[in-house]
Amino acid sequence: MPRVAVTREAVPALGSRSVTPDVLPVAEEFVRMFHAAHSDAGSLSARIAQVRAEIAETGTYRHTTNELAYGARIALRDSGWCTSGVPWRRLKVRDLRGYRNAAAVAGECVEHLRLATNDGEIRPLVTVFAPDAPGSPGPVIWNEQLIRYAGYADGMGDRRYTQFTETMQGMGWRPPAQRSRFDVLPLVVETQHEGPRVFTLPSEIVHEVPLEHPTLPWFGEMGLRWHAVPVISNMRLSIGGVNYPAAPFNSWFVGAEIGTRSLAEEGAYGVARQVADALGLDTSSERTLWRDFATVHLNAAVLHSFDKAAVTITDHHAEALHRLAWLRSRQRPSAARPAFRLDTAAAARARTGTPARFTAALEETRPQPASRLAELLRQQHSLTSA
Repeated sequence: MPRVAVTREAVPALGSRSVTPDVLPVAEEFVRMFHAAHSDAGSLSARIAQVRAEIAETGTYRHTTNELAYGARIALRDSGWCTSGVPWRRLKVRDLRGYRNAAAVAGECVEHLRLATNDGEIRPLVTVFAPDAPGSPGPVIWNEQLIRYAGYADGMGDRRYTQFTETMQGMGWRPPAQRSRFDVLPLVVETQHEGPRVFTLPSEIVHEVPLEHPTLPWFGEMGLRWHAVPVISNMRLSIGGVNYPAAPFNSWFVGAEIGTRSLAEEGAYGVARQVADALGLDTSSERTLWRDFATVHLNAAVLHSFDKAAVTITDHHAEALHRLAWLRSRQRPSAARPAFRLDTAAAARARTGTPARFTAALEETRPQPASRLAELLRQQHSLTSA
């Protein structure tokens, strides 16, 4: 996914009466925006009266299913995370606002991955869990993306997540007996009544693409691979004064997100030097541009491998044109305009594993094995289909 500037904001205070101090005018502005875009939505005045009554009684209000879908689609379109080719008007929004328990949220995150992967034909999705409400804050997902790789103190793996990995181990997660550079980190879901809980993702749900180069036979021997779907999971969805702290969403990868930002950069995997050495490049000085040549080959390998595996991906040249069009047409942000926002605390949790949003003790956390998570998901499906 493309790199964008993200506004970092303080986590909204959870008072006894309201989530947002001026929720009523923000809510009214959003409802007017929704009705302006949907001429068949019914009486605007009746809907505003209903919203006012709900806010007066509870301090917040509940979006209709159509309002939620519209808000999520607009938020993704305007966020800059929406890659080219994503049909945002038809974006599927999974309305799971009744889910507040950690195991249920984790199980539906697994289902999101399954639906989004779609055998490689990546399907853009947004899954919306319970919102913040007065006295009843919604769940949060610690992970930056649903799938991220562990980083170990000895330098193996993704160095961006070394501290997060150490925190997970302190919370009871155990990496595979035979560690690798691509060990999938567990999912952490935190709720007010349970605290943070750790869930091991089922291996069968993590679709990965082994990387090879179109013209360099030795490249495949490096053992590089990457997961197929980038599901952003630690940003809150804000719609008309209501905050949904857990609303994972995805489009598909931009190749440079993997080749440049993850594999080449020294702060992540740092394999550019390994590629340069294999190519026989002069790495004695940055002025030889050895890093640039190596990074080009890494990006070529990523695009070639995803295409060969029939997994949806786009390239940074296509995204540059898309971004220019987006910059020309983007709307001026406002409190009422739907948006995905990254809180400062959420950004810290995604990299370090702290701070917890609620006061539950971390030492009470126990990792839930993948088999248990898969069983919970099967139970949910059986209840749904019954």
